[in-house]
Amino acid sequence: MSEQQRQSVFEILDQSELERGQRVKALYELGFTWADLEDEEYWLDAIALMHRDTYKELEEASSKLWAILDKAVRYVHLKRDLYELLGIPPVLWEMLDGCPMPEEGFISRYARFDFAIAHDGTIKLLELNADTPTGYVEASIATPWICEQAGMQSPNQGMKAQVAAAWQVERPDTAACVAYGSHLEDSGTIEALVKHSGLDIQCVDCLDLWVDNGILKDGEDRVIERMFALYPKEWMAVDEGGDALAYAVEQGNLQLFNGPHSILLQSKGLVAAVWGMYELGLLFDKEERETISRYILPTYNKPVFSGNFVSKSVFGREGGSVRMFDDIGALELEDEDGYDSSQLFPTVYQKRADLARITTSEGEFHLLTGMFVINGKPCGMLGRAGGLITGNASHFIALGVR
Repeated sequence: MSEQQRQSVFEILDQSELERGQRVKALYELGFTWADLEDEEYWLDAIALMHRDTYKELEEASSKLWAILDKAVRYVHLKRDLYELLGIPPVLWEMLDGCPMPEEGFISRYARFDFAIAHDGTIKLLELNADTPTGYVEASIATPWICEQAGMQSPNQGMKAQVAAAWQVERPDTAACVAYGSHLEDSGTIEALVKHSGLDIQCVDCLDLWVDNGILKDGEDRVIERMFALYPKEWMAVDEGGDALAYAVEQGNLQLFNGPHSILLQSKGLVAAVWGMYELGLLFDKEERETISRYILPTYNKPVFSGNFVSKSVFGREGGSVRMFDDIGALELEDEDGYDSSQLFPTVYQKRADLARITTSEGEFHLLTGMFVINGKPCGMLGRAGGLITGNASHFIALGVR
């Protein structure tokens, strides 16, 4: 362990000596059915404990950034030249203009920030998934259980109550994902959300849905009026039938959750817009500018850096499309596992940030810290351990607070 790791705001509690099989079985029964995937250990037998002061700052930073990005969306709304700059597909523009904008703080009721936190506690926002975040089961079910087994409290305990509060307002009648019943992670995610909502909601496969004259129906011809879907809205621009789904929303026959405007929050182009307005002295007050300066990385729509930057699609997911460039601007690393959506959508360029490096029984990893914002409240951390680019091959590690 390096001197930097010894003085880190993270402490690693190794649990590899505990009998893994029984713990994987216990987590399976709780709803976390993918702790092991095809003989690969997705869940790491360890807890990454964050210093309490760092956690409090992360929670406060999340609240402030949530308000800043909310304000930015309201500025962008109805400005189609800015939609284009953010990479919003034109098929969605009518929907965005016609649907009522949610009240302040609730453009998305189910979202997750991803942060880089360095060993010294420096916090930098990497991106916000405000449309279709996963990792909910790991954060809301597995993390509290793992922490409790180790005799610790988890700050994630309130996630279930926040989901229940959010869905009491939205009241979806259907929850959907692609390959429901066979894709373990997405199926488990919507099932957990439905269970925690306390509502009677039917789970379906997106591939069984169809639109009949502006009415969305499932494979049994049941009419769907209010749907939560792990279906990225930008896919409507490329999927067969995507324009019909958008039309159903435009006609008021279907309400989607998260709502249509969550795609404005989702676009990484919004972070570039916020940084641009910060540099120009527009829109934000003194306190907001201090928050932007402290937590948001310089992000642009053009490659203005001479070196030490990252490029990624405005709608890249799971590390897909990420390319890292070194101090002299040479390509150092690129994601080769995720889908490269930069072929379809614009690219943003962002200064690189330091992620803490942790050592576990499985090796050394970079630690990415997620913070869920549910019903407008930061309420649960997700730990992922992987390489410099956190993609599909990354591991889940429980995050606690010491």
